[in-house]
Amino acid sequence: MEGASFITPMIPWESIGGAEEAQNATAVNAEASLFKDIFKNAVNQVRETEADVEHKQYLLSTGQLDDAHTLPIAEAKAALSLDVLISLRNKAVEAYNELIKMGV
Repeated sequence: MEGASFITPMIPWESIGGAEEAQNATAVNAEASLFKDIFKNAVNQVRETEADVEHKQYLLSTGQLDDAHTLPIAEAKAALSLDVLISLRNKAVEAYNELIKMGV
């Protein structure tokens, strides 16, 4: 074991701008949280509008819906919210693919 005494363990260097890196990490976490919240809200909106359509279809089929024009309006809202969610997903996948193509 005496021959291995010249080997010293590597110690990581401390960063020069430690405070700036902490702020950048906090900003990245906030942006990731915002990005996640946008998708959560879009998914929740789709679920809510689909549930509203199903409820109004039930009411219409049982004769409890007073005004029949609310069902097509609810269906249009559900279709629009689904289209927005699909567009968000497509843009996120497109952005991810662009990041993958970038060279370092």
